[in-house]
Amino acid sequence: MDQTYHSIIIGCGFSGICMAIKLAEAGHRDVLILEKNEDVGGTWRDNHYPGAECDVPSALYSYSFERKTDWDYQWSEQPQILDYIHHVVDKHRLRERTRFNAEVKGASYDENDKLWLVRLAGGETLRAHYLVSAVGQLHKPSIPTIDGQDSFGGSQFHSADWDHAVDLSGKRVAVIGNAASAVQFVPPIAEQVGQLTVYQRSANWLAEKLDRPYTEKEKARLKRYPFIKSLARLKTYLRNELIVYPAMKGKRLNSWLLRKFCLNYLHRTVKDDDLRRKLTPNYPIGAKRILTANGYYEALCRDNVDLVTEPIARIDHDGVVCADGSKRPCDVIVYGTGFVTNPFLDGIDIHGRSGKVLAEHWSQGAHAYLGVATHDFPNLFFLYGPNTNLGHNSILLMSEAQVKYIIQAMQTAEAQGAASIEVRQEIETGYNSTIQARLARMAWSQIPDSWYMAGGLVTNNWPGSVGEYRRTMASFSPADYRIN
Repeated sequence: MDQTYHSIIIGCGFSGICMAIKLAEAGHRDVLILEKNEDVGGTWRDNHYPGAECDVPSALYSYSFERKTDWDYQWSEQPQILDYIHHVVDKHRLRERTRFNAEVKGASYDENDKLWLVRLAGGETLRAHYLVSAVGQLHKPSIPTIDGQDSFGGSQFHSADWDHAVDLSGKRVAVIGNAASAVQFVPPIAEQVGQLTVYQRSANWLAEKLDRPYTEKEKARLKRYPFIKSLARLKTYLRNELIVYPAMKGKRLNSWLLRKFCLNYLHRTVKDDDLRRKLTPNYPIGAKRILTANGYYEALCRDNVDLVTEPIARIDHDGVVCADGSKRPCDVIVYGTGFVTNPFLDGIDIHGRSGKVLAEHWSQGAHAYLGVATHDFPNLFFLYGPNTNLGHNSILLMSEAQVKYIIQAMQTAEAQGAASIEVRQEIETGYNSTIQARLARMAWSQIPDSWYMAGGLVTNNWPGSVGEYRRTMASFSPADYRIN
């Protein structure tokens, strides 16, 4: 435990990579990234299920400082996104500053030395002046506990841990869950399996993904004239900010337009009245994430696919039994049930000043000033932290703003010769009260149950536009912090 790092970053996905690059550009190369897996990539390394792709258009899915102009599709597929991440990591030589298979189990703040002591799974402890969490909100698979599931005799796995060794050809497959991942992997596997049963708890608002491959001529043009990609990026950004975001705020015209777009796709594709009824949401548009997909409705119309909305009662050795007593045999179960988003930083035991436990600090719902800092935890920063998720635009735009702000905070403390920086409690409390009041008027607060919420509060989402957040984060205010 001889070396003391300037910063330790937990996680080597998009946010952690951005943080490391910008710290190096600011002159800090004594930075260590701790990655619990064997390679970089975060969610794009983990999610390699059939049909995996981004639900944000390609034009917005690269760093502003590392623009990619040769995407194969207008909505990028997982392999090419992962290739892009590898390219950025290798270009900036981040592998030499990353420890792989290094799972962080805990961290505690040493008030005497003003250092973070970071504990790894193997028992090793590392030291750093600053600790930056870049673990994200969508990295820990959520698998529901269902009576009897341990007795199931076939294969079962979560979509984020797809078992490619299991041959689905001709098999009877049960998909439990129907959210963002399921609407992507259901279409390709429906063509392979003998029988597919999709178990749906609630319908999604689903927009048709108007996707197509870029032609070679278009790729050549984009490479030769990068400003065209910048214009496409701006167009996509403004569409999301000016059309989709106001719908999240409950603007009637925007909500009506989105509803119309989604329902037109449903009615144009699904002709069966009963199936269409099951697929029509009974909650306001935007209250849950609006999904985009190609082929999902079409897959559900296939003769070998059934949609079941009856609640699941139990799983036995060879099938799924519903609450009405009906049983549907299956050979494989795939859980498309999303991720554990609350509590934040689940599985990492973090102790701040006076031994305060972060999990207890956030027991009524996670909160952080501007999503990046919380009182009683000096020199600890979050990327993609509480109330920074979006329902309408690219999270990379948020991450870059957070990285810039955090580096300003570090530089301010260092310029004053200070060893610690901590957001003032009254500043954070006032900020959290303000955004919770705004969130109470957003679409996400109109239903009692979604992954955006904890304890009746929306803890995941930002209530404003991306432009508002980036303007807010553009300049650091020392008066908001205790610096000593």
